[in-house]
Amino acid sequence: MATDEQLSAIKNSKVLMVGAGGIGCELLKTLALSGFQDIHIIDMDTIEVSNLNRQFLFRQSHVGQSKAKVARDAVLRLRPYINITAYHANVKDSQFNVDFFKEFDVVMNGLDNLDARRHVNRLCLAAGVPLVESGTTGFLGQVAIHVKGKTECYECQPKPSPKTYPVCTITSTPSKFVHCIVWAKDLLFAKLFGDKNQDNDLNVRSSDVGTSLEDSQDVFERRKDEDIGQYGRRIYDHVFGYNIEVALSNEETWKNRNKPRPIYSKDVLPENSSQWNGNVRKDGDVSAMASLGLKNPQDVWSLAENSRVFLEALKLFFVNRPKDIGNLTFDKDDQLAVEFVTAAANIRASSFGITSNSLFEAKGVAGNIVHAVATTNAIVAGLIVIEAIKVLQKDSNNYRMTYCLEHPARKMLLLPAEPFEPNKSCYVCSETPLSLEVNTCRSKLRDFVEKIVKVKLGMNFPLIMHGSQILYEVGDDLDADMVAIYSANLEKVLCELPSPVTSGTMLSIEDLQQEFSCTINIKHREEFDEEKEPDGMVLSGWTQPSAEKNKNEPAGNGENTSNALPAEETENATGKKRKLSDVSKATTSDGSGLAESGNHNQLESLDEDDDDLIMSDNLESLTKKKRPL
Repeated sequence: MATDEQLSAIKNSKVLMVGAGGIGCELLKTLALSGFQDIHIIDMDTIEVSNLNRQFLFRQSHVGQSKAKVARDAVLRLRPYINITAYHANVKDSQFNVDFFKEFDVVMNGLDNLDARRHVNRLCLAAGVPLVESGTTGFLGQVAIHVKGKTECYECQPKPSPKTYPVCTITSTPSKFVHCIVWAKDLLFAKLFGDKNQDNDLNVRSSDVGTSLEDSQDVFERRKDEDIGQYGRRIYDHVFGYNIEVALSNEETWKNRNKPRPIYSKDVLPENSSQWNGNVRKDGDVSAMASLGLKNPQDVWSLAENSRVFLEALKLFFVNRPKDIGNLTFDKDDQLAVEFVTAAANIRASSFGITSNSLFEAKGVAGNIVHAVATTNAIVAGLIVIEAIKVLQKDSNNYRMTYCLEHPARKMLLLPAEPFEPNKSCYVCSETPLSLEVNTCRSKLRDFVEKIVKVKLGMNFPLIMHGSQILYEVGDDLDADMVAIYSANLEKVLCELPSPVTSGTMLSIEDLQQEFSCTINIKHREEFDEEKEPDGMVLSGWTQPSAEKNKNEPAGNGENTSNALPAEETENATGKKRKLSDVSKATTSDGSGLAESGNHNQLESLDEDDDDLIMSDNLESLTKKKRPL
């Protein structure tokens, strides 16, 4: 039973929760029932049908509405006398600045992606507000507490590198079904329905080797007055037939590999099968499966069925959704997009002798879906509230990181561990300089901004300085002349900038929104391994723990740790020992972890865009002192 001191701390607190999905729904309910009186929620998402099996505050009638606002209304029916403020917005919006965060006594995360987690971590550090971090994946979960100066911050330990695949594997030599999904989603779908000006490694010029199909015209452009059925077959024949023949012409590639077979539409379907019948699903959404009478998403389609779905989905996009063409990105909740990508991936898989998958399975791979467990979310939400109450009471001696996993040897499901001290080599909370190896005579400032500053360092509005010289800045208050100067700088190689960046240069990078800054020491390097170092840059220091020290650590987010056992000890930068779990190497259906954007030498493997599926860190940090809660 709560003491008078606890009840007073709870009642007089003002708390912020970020995320109103699987964890967020449970967390809001638990906060309200625990006596919290002033709760603020930020979530940018709207409710989808796929959320309803575990996000219990939502109903079918809420689909399409704001998660934050619907969650608020639902909980107010339970506790109408408390104050709940909902923001249907992105936590990275400018209104949620450091001053906003300073209003709260504790911040609680129920987020689904690394980028947002890093952003909230930095704002909490700048505002001096404790952060309770959490994550679940299936039956696994964890809660960690981060207090500036007392515990390590969320970024004190390097996060697993995103799983990506080299372009040559995706475009030329796929060997797994996931390779076909990445090709269909990130190349073909993006080229047909996305931004026409984007860089795309798909072979789009049939004139490259003198074919007569198109004379130096982009084959993906629909010709004037071209029948939609003819257009679909032309695309089909190009990507599954002609491009495979081009690949086969390089005999070196296939000396030690099985050769793919070209597939042309005329060999699979009769000519009249491309006629469109205009069927739509009962809910109003166009569907190739509905048009073709395919009902079970768990059936594995034949090559002919995949070909029909491919052509039908393409036609439905152009006939029923013409306004979307040119602006689409793949969305796992877009039925037609999933149908198209599944069919395209299966046809490519057939060509390369790879086993086909059902739409249900393909959607899981393409959308990074790991089926969530509502009970795990509820347990984790309860643990978040326990740690939040400790924060409000300033009970720092009893802070705990808690892992929700089965521990056979100890017969425990919850493994608590004392939080670690701040990592002295963390570039976020200790201001330790980083090092970047880069060819300063070849790499442009744009490469540095996109691949390092935004992706690796997670900055949203960077300011880059060399000494007192500003090389690049982002902001609404910049005049046109400054915007033009910084835009021009982006296209210059590093050594040709107004203040040249060469070996030994120390760059200062700052994000004013996050009130976060760091320094990077530049080291010139001539050559890079295109396969192992596709960025052409290597960031080191905090981000590169030694392979020897980490050889027993789990491979990444979302791994199956249900059989975790105590393993050997290693030391972190503070000299404090941490136990590593002997984690099973069988990954969940997400397969990879966060995919890096803006990288044209590697392709994104999978998106992390479901709401409560991604662990906030590896389940690998267990100390000697473990006490049941």
